[in-house]
Amino acid sequence: MRLLDRHIFLGILATTTVAVGMFAFVLMSVNVLRDLLGPLLSGQLQLLAFGRLVLLLVPFVISYALPLGMLTGVLLTLGRLSSDSEITAMRASGLSVPRIAMPALLLGALGVLLGLRVNFESMPWARVQYHRELAEAMRANPLSFIRPRTFIRDFPGYVIYIGAMSGSEVRDFWLWQLDNEHRVVHFVRAESGRVEYDEAANEFIVTLSNASVGEHDRKRPEDFSQSLMVNSAAHIDPVHLSLARFFGVESVHQKEDWMTYPELMAARARVALEHVAPGGARQHARDLMKVSFTVQDKINRALAIFSFALIGVPLGIWVSRRETSANFALAVLLALSYHFMTILVGWLDPHPEYRPDLLLWVPNLMFLGLGLWLLRRLDRV
Repeated sequence: MRLLDRHIFLGILATTTVAVGMFAFVLMSVNVLRDLLGPLLSGQLQLLAFGRLVLLLVPFVISYALPLGMLTGVLLTLGRLSSDSEITAMRASGLSVPRIAMPALLLGALGVLLGLRVNFESMPWARVQYHRELAEAMRANPLSFIRPRTFIRDFPGYVIYIGAMSGSEVRDFWLWQLDNEHRVVHFVRAESGRVEYDEAANEFIVTLSNASVGEHDRKRPEDFSQSLMVNSAAHIDPVHLSLARFFGVESVHQKEDWMTYPELMAARARVALEHVAPGGARQHARDLMKVSFTVQDKINRALAIFSFALIGVPLGIWVSRRETSANFALAVLLALSYHFMTILVGWLDPHPEYRPDLLLWVPNLMFLGLGLWLLRRLDRV
């Protein structure tokens, strides 16, 4: 029995490890392409800093890849054992399906412990460290944000174009200011200027010369039939471009999902002791719910590892009898349905009266109940 349990356990562990690595790579690639590849190619990030930042993404993506990898590992491994008639031989020797499933469930339980550690400790630390090191790397060369002959959209509310740049001196400077609907309401065009970084204010200060300033009707900026107001001046007021979006690491700890368990408990106690102003009871309840929702979300994300392992046992054996290649597609479909349900619950976050923190348990309870029912049904076949 020990040999058989070890055979199943190691088989699921190996397949799960590969599957977790695959899903983690996919999730990490999305983050790298979105946040890091552009700064690397533009010279804002050095290769060594880029590599460290990629490593700091690992705990974050592992948090989501573990449940997917566990489900895939159980489905593929037990599907292979069933298609090779090994499951049939085990049952012929007197082993029940729940007994055969014990190594998978043990691995699922160990995965829950690992998931809790990642969700409450490793991932929050890595996310905070990731944003801190990203800010420090970019702060070391802030002028790299200004790229000549490129439309720069890194600054919210602005689009900038610079024809040429030598040190801090710029020529052919264009700036378009956008409203909340991304319509141009104000633009500046200057022959020359100077860009300086104010570290204390965490912003660029652009001083322009020989500039033209244009203004659209702010109520109807898309109406080009209106005459455009244009003024020329030798000098205009400096333009301030904030870098808080990139360097504002002091606010990272305010994100509930990036807090460790002790920090979440401290945040909940702090919110609970806050004075509630007249008419502010609903907002106070929402603030409490945000913390409670985050705690329950982290717990349920870890519990999903066991839920997926449980439901993967009967499905892996049952599906493989008909079409082995369907296992991977089934894993993706189940994972998508689970995450779709959690997203639906997340939409209730602004409504604490519906207790979305408790509703987060519904997807896991449904998967656990379905897994137990399928396990018992398969054992009677």
